[in-house]
Amino acid sequence: MKKKYFFTLIIILIVSNVFYAQLHNYTYKYGIQAHLLFPQTEFNENSYIISPLGRGFLRTELNHFLEAEIGVAIGELGGEDYLNDTWKNFIMPVDLRLIFSPVATATTNTYLYAGIGSLKWKISDFPKSVSAYETKEYGWNTFIPVGGGMEILLNEELILDISAGYNFTDFDDLNYYNNPDEKDGYFDFGLGLTFLMGNEDKDDDNDGLKTHYENMIGTNPKLKDTDFDLLSDGDEVNIYKTDPLKKDTDNDGLTDAEEIRKYDSDPFSKDTDGDGLSDFDEVDKFYTNPTLKDTDSDELSDGYEVNIHKTNPALKDTDNDGLTDSEEIKKYKTDPNNPDTDKDGFTDGLEINKLNTDPLVKNKSASKKTTPKKIKKKKKKLNIKKNKQVVLQGITFETNKSVISRKSEAVLENAYLELKENPNMYIEIQGYTDNVGKAKNNKILSQKRADAVRLWLVKQGIDALRIKAVGYGALRPIASNKTEEGRRKNRRIEIKVLK
Repeated sequence: MKKKYFFTLIIILIVSNVFYAQLHNYTYKYGIQAHLLFPQTEFNENSYIISPLGRGFLRTELNHFLEAEIGVAIGELGGEDYLNDTWKNFIMPVDLRLIFSPVATATTNTYLYAGIGSLKWKISDFPKSVSAYETKEYGWNTFIPVGGGMEILLNEELILDISAGYNFTDFDDLNYYNNPDEKDGYFDFGLGLTFLMGNEDKDDDNDGLKTHYENMIGTNPKLKDTDFDLLSDGDEVNIYKTDPLKKDTDNDGLTDAEEIRKYDSDPFSKDTDGDGLSDFDEVDKFYTNPTLKDTDSDELSDGYEVNIHKTNPALKDTDNDGLTDSEEIKKYKTDPNNPDTDKDGFTDGLEINKLNTDPLVKNKSASKKTTPKKIKKKKKKLNIKKNKQVVLQGITFETNKSVISRKSEAVLENAYLELKENPNMYIEIQGYTDNVGKAKNNKILSQKRADAVRLWLVKQGIDALRIKAVGYGALRPIASNKTEEGRRKNRRIEIKVLK
């Protein structure tokens, strides 16, 4: 009857907790338990003396619902015989258990267990009641432990364990009294502490991903950014959906972080704008916008200009003849890379816009030929060196615009001559603003101003592929933005030599 009530209690305990199991995902558990034992023998079942047992165990997870455990215990089982005399038995059970955990909450785990083991025992205090059958006083015998319990999570590495069980044996000598009709056994009620090793529900690197999930997808649970692309594994998985194991998810030559944070391109597409140029080539080779199919807004896609006509996709008028590349290709059929298609000494733009002559036929009657502006000498040496930033002092723009003022041309002439004297020099023109206004607007304005300086140099004959223009907005101030003088200094153009 006691056994019936006991197992009914275990079942009620299990089904009362109906949440999905979460107190798992670890490498090992180990712990210690203190038990009180209650013998189930022929003697008076109401008799009882304190019967303690201490147990240690090691447990590992087989799957999300099933664990395997090996345990060793030492204790003393005792009671009173028919004559109310005390008997005691020294026991040392060693067992292997399977633990089934079907339901749990976030902080509790209810489980059932069953196992098999070997019980070493020896009578240490003999009863006065004499058995009618032959009885052993020590031995090794098989026993089967069954029961259930609950784990209560105290912190990420420590669990309180409460358990109750019954231990079936294959013999009837536990109390040194033999009755062939039934076997001895004992109940146990335990309280213990369990320690977690390798708790996979932790997030050791604080990247937003649990250890067990990182182990599943192959990222390093001890490293916030497994692929070193400057995006955390958690952000790649949860926000951007990029591959946290690859620095460059789409293999276009740009890291995921560069595409997301710097260029706003698609980290899943080699060609974000579908213009026929990879994002990497647009950024690193042609200095075009990887998110715009037509960077220079000349009605020709960047890929069409580069791959078909070899024109500069960052300039509306590649040859600086006064006609856009689109007009030359679609309307006038002139060469967009040659300012004088018919080689008659008159630029195509001059013939179309002023002389009203055919730019495809040499014109002998026109009297005016164009001559480019001559820049004779430097007024001030810029002293540009590799990996060093030089501020172009004196470059000014109209307020909130990217139009270069006339008085700025003297400074630009010095930059032009520096580039002309060093044909292998590649530079980055960097635009900066003060911190007045929205950061996004400042970045756009600084980009437009850097583009304007680049365009001025290209129009003077500098190869566009040698010049990269980047707007940094209000980043990297060189003076305080709290004063007008400081803000004026921060509104600047700098040149950095790339190679």
